[in-house]
Amino acid sequence: MEAFQYQALDATGRMVSGVLQADTPRQARNQLRAQGLLPSAVDQVHARERARQAWARGISAAELSLLTRQMATLLDAGLTMEQSLNALIEEAAEPMTREVLTGVKTEVTAGSSLAGALGAYEKSFPDFYRALVHGGEESGALPTVLQHLADYLDARQALKQKTGLALLYPVLVTIVAIMIVTGLLVYVVPQVVGVFQQSRQSLPWLTRALIGLSDFLRATWPYLVTIIVGAAVAARMALRRDTTRRRWHVLLLRMPWLGSLIRGVNTSRFASTLAILVGGGVPLLSALNSGAQVMTNTVLREAVERAIERVREGTSLARALGETRAFPPLLVHLVASGETSGTLEQMLERAARLETQALERRLAVFLTLLEPAMILVMGGIVLLIVLAILLPIIEINQLVR
Repeated sequence: MEAFQYQALDATGRMVSGVLQADTPRQARNQLRAQGLLPSAVDQVHARERARQAWARGISAAELSLLTRQMATLLDAGLTMEQSLNALIEEAAEPMTREVLTGVKTEVTAGSSLAGALGAYEKSFPDFYRALVHGGEESGALPTVLQHLADYLDARQALKQKTGLALLYPVLVTIVAIMIVTGLLVYVVPQVVGVFQQSRQSLPWLTRALIGLSDFLRATWPYLVTIIVGAAVAARMALRRDTTRRRWHVLLLRMPWLGSLIRGVNTSRFASTLAILVGGGVPLLSALNSGAQVMTNTVLREAVERAIERVREGTSLARALGETRAFPPLLVHLVASGETSGTLEQMLERAARLETQALERRLAVFLTLLEPAMILVMGGIVLLIVLAILLPIIEINQLVR
C-alpha cells in the first residue's frame, strides 16, 4: 500500500487535509467518499518528500513519549507491527503525526525494520531513540524496551520542563535588561550628554567613555550583527569536522562547572540506555554499541568504544569503564556491584537515577545563583550609566557655587 496526501471538502464545506493509505489513487478517493468527504486533490507521498517534510517539522517530545507507550502496549497485546501502526495512525490527532506514522508504516510494509523506517525521520526520532529500537528488535524484546523508553522519555521531558520554567524568568529579565541598556546607550545617552558637550565643559572620563561607546554602537551595529551571525555560521560549519568537534568537546569537559554537567547528562543517558536494553534481554555488547550512539560528547563516546573492545576481550564491564577514566566512580562501582550480584539492570537504573538527581541539584544551585548575579550585573551597568550622566551635573553645580 502507498501513502496519499489529500485535500477534500467535508459536509460543511470546510477544507480538510491529511494522509491515508491505499493501493491506488482511485481507491484513496473511494475511501474519502466513504467517509463523507469530497476529494479535490489526491497525490502520492514519496518517501523522500515525507522525509523532507518530517525534517522541517517533526513530532514533539511529549507526543513521542505517548506514541512510544501506546506502541509498547499494542505490541505487548500481541498485535503485529503493521496493526499497531494502523492503530496509532487512526488515534493520532495531529496531521503531521499521521503523516510520519504513515510513512513509517509504508517503509515497514516494504520490508524495512522499524529502526530503519524511523531513520527517514531524524527530526522526529533522535539517534538514541532509534538506537534503542534497533537493540529491542535485535533481542526480540521490543515491547519491553519501548515501555522502558517511554518511562525514560517522560522523566527526561519532566526535567526539561522543570528546567525551562526555572530559566524562563532569568531569560526574560536578561532580554528586557539588554533592550533597556541598548536603548539608553543608543538613544537616551547621546541626547542627554549632548547638552554638556555644547557647554564646552571638560567632561569626566566616565562620561567620555560612555559617549564613545554610544557612538561606536550607533555607527557599527550593522557590522556587529553581521560579525555575530557570521561567527555563528562559521562555528557551526567548523563543528561538522570531526577533529574540530572533538577538540571542542575536550574543552567543554575541562570547564569547571559545565564539564561536570555534560559528563552527568551523558552518564545518565548511557546508564539509562544500558538498563533498558539489558532489562530487555539485549546482549551486553549490543547494548554497549547502542549506548555509545546515545552519547552526545565525542570524547565520552570514544571512551565507551574503548570499553567495548575491552569487554569483547573478556574484561568485566566495570573494569573496562574504569580504565577509560571518563565516567564518574559512582557508575563504575555500581556496575561492579551489579555484575557481582547479578543485578546489573537494577544497578544501572540506580546509577542513572543518582546522576539525574545530581544533575537536578547542580541546575538548582546554578539557577539560584543566576538571578542575584544578573541583578548585580545589570544594576552595575545601569549605575555606571547614571554616574556618567550625573557627574557633569555635579561638576556644574560645584562651579556655580
